[in-house]
Amino acid sequence: MDKVKIGLLGCGTVGTGVIQVLAKNKDLISAKTGTHLEVTKVLVRDLQKDRGINDQNITFTSNVNDILGDPEIKIVIEVMGGISPAKEYILQALSLGKNVVTANKDLMALHGKDLFEAASQGHVDLRFEASVGGGIPIIGPLKSSLAGNKIWRIMGIINGTTNYILSKMEKEKLEFNQILAEAQRLGYAESDPSADIEGLDAARKIAILASIAFNSRVTFSNVYVEGITKITSRDIIYANELGYTIKLLGLAQEENGTIEVRVHPAFIPLNHPLAKVDDVNNAIYVQGDAVGNAMFYGRGAGKLPTASAIVGDIIEIVRNIFQKVYDEAYCTCFEQKSIKPVRDIETKYYLRLTVIDRPGVLAGIASVFGQQEVSIASVVQKRKDKDVAELVLITHQVKEANLQDALNIINNLPSIIQINNVIRVEELDNQGKEAE
Repeated sequence: MDKVKIGLLGCGTVGTGVIQVLAKNKDLISAKTGTHLEVTKVLVRDLQKDRGINDQNITFTSNVNDILGDPEIKIVIEVMGGISPAKEYILQALSLGKNVVTANKDLMALHGKDLFEAASQGHVDLRFEASVGGGIPIIGPLKSSLAGNKIWRIMGIINGTTNYILSKMEKEKLEFNQILAEAQRLGYAESDPSADIEGLDAARKIAILASIAFNSRVTFSNVYVEGITKITSRDIIYANELGYTIKLLGLAQEENGTIEVRVHPAFIPLNHPLAKVDDVNNAIYVQGDAVGNAMFYGRGAGKLPTASAIVGDIIEIVRNIFQKVYDEAYCTCFEQKSIKPVRDIETKYYLRLTVIDRPGVLAGIASVFGQQEVSIASVVQKRKDKDVAELVLITHQVKEANLQDALNIINNLPSIIQINNVIRVEELDNQGKEAE
């Protein structure tokens, strides 16, 4: 082929980035693929909007059939976002024998199984590197370079907005709402930031990563989710004093055929590599039996980083087109493993409580914990104001169900004014599990 023609569904920030990268690096890409790649048609809602694209070879259309019905278009790139109509368009493209690249984490986290089945039936490729981590290569490495490992844990900072907010709260000693407003002004947070700050974006990404790492289907609904809206500057200060930082962590691990998958704020030791990941950056930390520990770090979103991942997928597909093969093994969910209920997970906890300052209060709290098999590792009185005190406790490793049962009792004690916050403490073993 002299050229491979591409159709683009959507032309917002990422779509224009894809066009820019393909144009800027066209000679390099041609040398790597042995052909020219050309975006010929682009689906948009508003045909009158100026997108700053002056390529005369590109036709803008508001009719998706102009792309899906064009037999010369071999690759369709979906950067519309959302579930519908993106899902319907991708399924139609796959059924018509067109290869698909998508950056749609929502769609892959919810309907990956349906899309992979359609790709297999159509004997075409479906690739989605950009759906997690923006320009950070992680899906490809998990499926190829690390395929010889038994991955036992994958975790990361996979939302730039929340990482920016928590990093700024730590550096400037300001409160959540102040930094969120700043992030919105700078364009790091949406006008409706709920998907980010409530942990939903990260949950979709960890579902995708867990599915690949553990070869078993994990969907968004399987992920336990907490956001960062309850984190205060006081929690961050106390974390630092105790040798930790606070990050919104996506964590998935497998033990004895059961998968644990969750997203929530976590205390992370200051000496762990993930603790050094600041601002809008992302990082994904993988632990396998052969590789040990490996971390992938970089810009987790943005116009050109995301376009970089998409163009990488395009190049792999073009190579497969010339070899007349498709990557059926790209869906790796060939096992069926159970999901551990959140009440069964075990970890350490940070607790901050406001109590009446009088003798016997701590003894009463300790008694309840003891009855529920919750062991206290440390307790510190941080503040005292007249007859009110603030207690900070760290527990030993404990089952979630036991802790929650204890807190339900403690919350009703007459000496307890408020349970201010409960945050998990992840020690994050750096040593990994070596191959036997």
